[in-house]
Amino acid sequence: MSTPQVVVHRDKELMARAAAARLITKVVDAQAARGSASLVLTGGRNGNGLLAALAESPARDAVDWARLDLWWGDERFLPEGDPERNYTQAREALLDSVPVDPARVHPMAPSDGAYETDVEAAAAAYAADLAAAAGPEDHTRVPSFDVLMLGVGPDTHVASLFPEHPGTRETVRTVIGVHGSPKPPPTRISLTFPAIRSAREVWLLAAGEDKAGAVALALSAPGEVQAPASGAYGRARTLWLLDRPAASKLPPELYPAASS
Repeated sequence: MSTPQVVVHRDKELMARAAAARLITKVVDAQAARGSASLVLTGGRNGNGLLAALAESPARDAVDWARLDLWWGDERFLPEGDPERNYTQAREALLDSVPVDPARVHPMAPSDGAYETDVEAAAAAYAADLAAAAGPEDHTRVPSFDVLMLGVGPDTHVASLFPEHPGTRETVRTVIGVHGSPKPPPTRISLTFPAIRSAREVWLLAAGEDKAGAVALALSAPGEVQAPASGAYGRARTLWLLDRPAASKLPPELYPAASS
């Protein structure tokens, strides 16, 4: 378990641009070291803001997009092309404008796909895809993602792991179907903590005053069942990327960067 690091930016636009620059550097370094890189993308306003900033970055072509594997942390179980799907939003924000290899882009199944409305089957299939992509060096049933990004909800949820929901207690499966989500739509697919914690680095994104309470609570380490964001951490690094409003309730004696 890595100790959380907090980086605070002036506003959400600067946060998105800085995170995009940080991500480009991380991907380029991973590709130089191992020949390829793997990312887990997140949706929501901050995840999509980062992807849009990446698309606009003059440094984006430093990435070899054909040697990048892209996965998702969660997905709304909706029909293919639905504008609320994280995959649809990621395509619009970034993927349609860069030369990714379609075989290395791994969206979660839609509700009108091969598994139809069986979200459990769709989750199991994604778990199988992750296991197939894991190598002997990973020592687990998912790849060792270079960076796994998560948005933090106002209730401290990450991916589609909500406070007190059964998914927060999952210790075996790497991907689950989520039923009765308190945030619509009610049916979703999500990585679990065992999958999230396999990543080399986990980046948690939060911007806006409505996230301040969640950020402060999660960083007080109450436990992942009550505050799922507190259970999201990487093997080598856990990075909280915030704007000033989201960091406004952090105690400056514990997180000096929050007062910058």
